[in-house]
Amino acid sequence: MNPEWAAKAAAEPGGGAIAGQPTGVWLDRTAAIEGVGTGMGLRDHLDEALKQKGTGELYVQLVIYNLPGRDCAALASNGELGATEIDKYKHDYIDPIAAILSDPKYASLRIVTTVEIDSLPNLVTNVTPRATATPNCDTMKANGNYIKGVGYALNKLGDVPNVYNYVDAGHHGWLGWDDNFGASADLFKQAATAEGATVGDVHGFIVNTANYSALKENNFTIDDSVNGVSVRQSKWVDWNRYTDELSYAQAMRNKLVSIGFDTKLGMLIDTSRNGWGGSARPAQPGPKTSVDTYVDGGRYDRRIHLGNWCNQAGAGLGERPQAAPAAGHRRVRLDEAPG
Repeated sequence: MNPEWAAKAAAEPGGGAIAGQPTGVWLDRTAAIEGVGTGMGLRDHLDEALKQKGTGELYVQLVIYNLPGRDCAALASNGELGATEIDKYKHDYIDPIAAILSDPKYASLRIVTTVEIDSLPNLVTNVTPRATATPNCDTMKANGNYIKGVGYALNKLGDVPNVYNYVDAGHHGWLGWDDNFGASADLFKQAATAEGATVGDVHGFIVNTANYSALKENNFTIDDSVNGVSVRQSKWVDWNRYTDELSYAQAMRNKLVSIGFDTKLGMLIDTSRNGWGGSARPAQPGPKTSVDTYVDGGRYDRRIHLGNWCNQAGAGLGERPQAAPAAGHRRVRLDEAPG
């Protein structure tokens, strides 16, 4: 339980109900390793975790988030390192983190790292010749520094016996289309075998990080049709292969195992902000007037588009963390994203 986050939550009306939940520690700049201002640094968090652990078991969630040229497709989460500063990333950022995590003092902790959210998927969807291409993403694909950075992080952090690496795999509203799905899995394999890393350094993947996609849409499935029209043809689904994060995570897991990742590969789903609807949550499918009324009337996710990601009206807290709620995956809360 991150005490800094807990204090902020407890200070909000009703926040005490969630202040004791485990959340992630975001290492989103080099200075965060030692602590920014009066804030806790990495050792501070690990020392606190030892106190909370006592004689039992406890895991700590760390978000590794400082690639050179970070967030090449947008401006909201740009990082501190320029596109070519891969050596600074390796030696000023990853190496100090690895050194701290390898301290025997922390050997009894189970340390879970979420490695570089929103990075590798950009090399599939936001590069030439895609219509969504950006010059920054083209640069990062050409110089290979996303691949090198992720590979280096997996290698160095994976050398620590009690560290478990999870690589970001976007979300179903990003990579769930045919053009993106397989290409992304192949790219994940490329990164997982770069800079000395192996697939053995990857304990699993995480989806929906700091995003809003519904965990499970119960009122319709991808195989449904209305008057002979597939749900895939609805404006909301838009030919995607998946309707929610659970189905996407399990399908991505199967794909990754098929191309060489461990058969015990685990999937994490971030449920920090995908609790849609509350008492207004649709209890049944929409009317079968058309495929759109059917899907729109029954879907939990109320965004105007699956790609909308910033401070969505109507979203709320999703499910509490669970260790094994469904085959092959767990649910976690990471809760905050810079920007």
